[in-house]
Amino acid sequence: MEKEKMKDFAVIVAEAQRGELVFPTSVNAALSLQLCLADPACHDEDVIKKLLAEPVLAARAVALANSAVFRSNGAALATSVRTAVMRLGYRNLYSLAAAMVVRQFGARIIDPGLRAQAEQLWRYSAHVAALAYVIAQRITRVDADTALFAGIMHEVGGFYLLGRADTMPGLLDDRDDWLGAAQEIIAREIMKKLQVPEPVALAIVSLRGGAIGIPPQGLRDTLLLARELSPVQSPLPSRDDPGLTRSTALLQYLNEPATAALLEEAAAQAKSMSAALLV
Repeated sequence: MEKEKMKDFAVIVAEAQRGELVFPTSVNAALSLQLCLADPACHDEDVIKKLLAEPVLAARAVALANSAVFRSNGAALATSVRTAVMRLGYRNLYSLAAAMVVRQFGARIIDPGLRAQAEQLWRYSAHVAALAYVIAQRITRVDADTALFAGIMHEVGGFYLLGRADTMPGLLDDRDDWLGAAQEIIAREIMKKLQVPEPVALAIVSLRGGAIGIPPQGLRDTLLLARELSPVQSPLPSRDDPGLTRSTALLQYLNEPATAALLEEAAAQAKSMSAALLV
């Protein structure tokens, strides 16, 4: 059985390395929006038309524009896609489209257990992305839009493997090193296909087994801290030892009054933001 599982993993990894990743047809609208947003000649009217052509994306854009992070200083409630586009900007809309792409990897899963894991993985990813955005703004001072995008993408390999496990029973039953390695290779190939910028991809693949610096700095630490603080846990196996992750230095840092106050505010804002991503 173990030998068969290793064979299955080898097949999936080999397919990924050959670029034979098949995306669900349901992501076409999101990929089309991403291409439009990445085009220097893209105009607001083009973006609005593409959003209106995909009701789910349109609804999420409006919900995100009304989250606490983006609706600050008493801004009026966004009631249209046009207002959402103006408020969010192209980079956050790009992240929103990426969120739909990632989530759709698990949309075709039939097995109830695997489908439940995919839903939990999406809730976890949404919380990590939202926390990363606020932590970037208030603590690590990295680009917040980049942190949001990285948070959404950081478990893309896990989503893909959950989808493949639906046709390969028992693939993810054992919590072993192979899963982590396979996730990393597959994530690299998916991010390459989605043209994820290299600095973001490098930060994501370096998360496995990583320890948070004190004080946290850079995109990698931003993601690690967001994962550590997420109220929803990933359903996928992890080789990380929680005892090592929560070092004495980290615990002291998290309990410092100034840091604790910032994190409490970040958690409140992230809760609103993650709810919008989960619409």
